Order: sequence, then structure tokens, then C-alpha cells
Amino acid sequence: MHGSFEGTIRVDEAANTITANGVQIQVIYSDNPSTVDYTAYGIKDALVVDNTGRWRDAEGLSQHLQSKGVARVLLTAPGKGELKNIVHGINHSSIEDSDTIVTAASCTTNAITPVLKALNDKFGVIHGHVETVHSFTNDQNLIDNFHKGDRRGRSAALNMVITETGAAKAVAKALPELQGKLTGNAIRVPTPDVSMAILNLNLEKGTTKDEVNNYLREMSLHSELRKQIDFIDSPEVVSTDFVGSRRAGIVDGLATIATDKHLVVYVWYDNEFGYSCQVVRVMEEMAGVNPPSFPARGVAVNLEPKATLEPAGV
Repeated sequence: MHGSFEGTIRVDEAANTITANGVQIQVIYSDNPSTVDYTAYGIKDALVVDNTGRWRDAEGLSQHLQSKGVARVLLTAPGKGELKNIVHGINHSSIEDSDTIVTAASCTTNAITPVLKALNDKFGVIHGHVETVHSFTNDQNLIDNFHKGDRRGRSAALNMVITETGAAKAVAKALPELQGKLTGNAIRVPTPDVSMAILNLNLEKGTTKDEVNNYLREMSLHSELRKQIDFIDSPEVVSTDFVGSRRAGIVDGLATIATDKHLVVYVWYDNEFGYSCQVVRVMEEMAGVNPPSFPARGVAVNLEPKATLEPAGV
């Protein structure tokens, strides 16, 4: 889906390294994270990104912290228990130096939370339902087979599969003001990448389609959520047009439905690459890395046209 790697790859089997565009990547094998000695490879104060899905709680993930050279752990899935679920752009500032284990929530939570925050700030969300139309993932079967979740055992390539999603509840971990206000469900569909979330909301304030779209377009351009929210109103786009999007979610303005206090918003998201970009942003936050950006991080930009002075005598 994401095309060939643009660059050169060199593999050194003897040294267990991969060199990609001149950057050396050390390959380390272990069936127990606590036995890895990162210092033997010259690695100190490492940030381990765990995307195995094997552990989602502090007890399991803390095994990484027993390894020599590891300082912190980031989970690329919704965490269990008291672990902080971080959606960059929403609550990343809550990460403290004492947080040795945090999670980057899920791709769906990252896609919808910024849009929900924007809408809640402007119009107030009383309650709502989130329906995700999600590309199939590797926890489904390609052919009908056994699975701990019965419907997910059916062929992913041939079926639409109704299943559960924890994204609606997970939103509240990053955005507490929406606690108890959202329900959610998911439909897995036979596409390999790019998903859609449909936000069906009841609002405190009435609005119109134009007002909502103009507001979300403005948020995508000039707000502190401009790295998370994108906006498009083209009648020609389909799911594959969003492969490789770096934003957490893309609002499809033409699909917006607004009837006074009832609002439906459609949000596309690359559940692989877009989410990965959010994970990298959390990594930067945890590592204290601040790459240069324009405008400066945390600065909203006002691009309203300024008044012009006409020449004297005109």
C-alpha cells in the first residue's frame, strides 16, 4: 500500500544490522525483553516502542524496564489500568519525566479525538455514537478459521465484519470532558489500509453544515490541532487517496450533515501511516526532541487579511 522504500538498503547478516539511507539499524533477537542488554550495542537511556500487542498493562510492559539501557516504554495500543493514553495534540503535555510507561492509544482514537475536541469546544457535545469503517488488520483470518472473536474468524478479504471498538471509551482517557458521552462500534471491511470514522453527535448549540465545515477547515489550517486535523471537500476522493496522510484524521466536508443540534461528521484516516506519525510525535515529546517547525509549536496562526492603506489623494 505504501509503495517501495525510496532509498538504499544494505543488510549485514554477520552484524545483524540494516543500513537504510546511511542510518544503521541494529536487529536484536529475544523472546524475553528483560534479558536484552542494550548497552552492549552502545544504546543508553533507550525509549522502547512496543508494538507487539503482547502486553498492554504496566506489569507486562515493565519487563522492558528491566533491560540494561532502557529508560522509558511507549505502547502503540490502548493501555489498560492507570497507564496514560496519549493523543498528541490533545494531552501530550501531561507526559511527565516520571512517566516511564505511556501509551499512544489507537489509530481510531487518534483520528477522532482532535475532531471531537474541536466540536465540543465550539458547539458542546451532549452525547454521540462513533461508527468506524475499518480496514482489516492482521488479527483477522484471510480464510474462515478459528478465532477467539467468532466473527473475526471469518475471511477478512471476503466479508464486512461487525465487531467492537474501544475507541469511544478511550477518547475520554485523553479528553475527560467526554466521559460517558460516547458509544462506539466497528465494521471491518476488505480493504488493506485507510479507514473512516462516522461521528453522529447531539450538540448543545444548533449549527449548519457551512458553519461546521468553515470551522473545521479553520482548525486544520490555523489552530494548534493543524497537525492532527485535515479538511477536504473534493467530490472525487476515495479511501486510497489518503494513503500516506500524516494527519491523524481528515474531515470530509462534503459528507457533513447538520440539522440544528444534530451533526454527522465523516473522518478519513490512514490507520497505519497517519497513526505512526502520531506515535512519532509522542516519541519526540518523551525524548525531549523538538524538531524545528513553522509556525513554532504551540503557536496558532492568524492569516486574516490585514487592512491596506491607499495612497494619499486617491
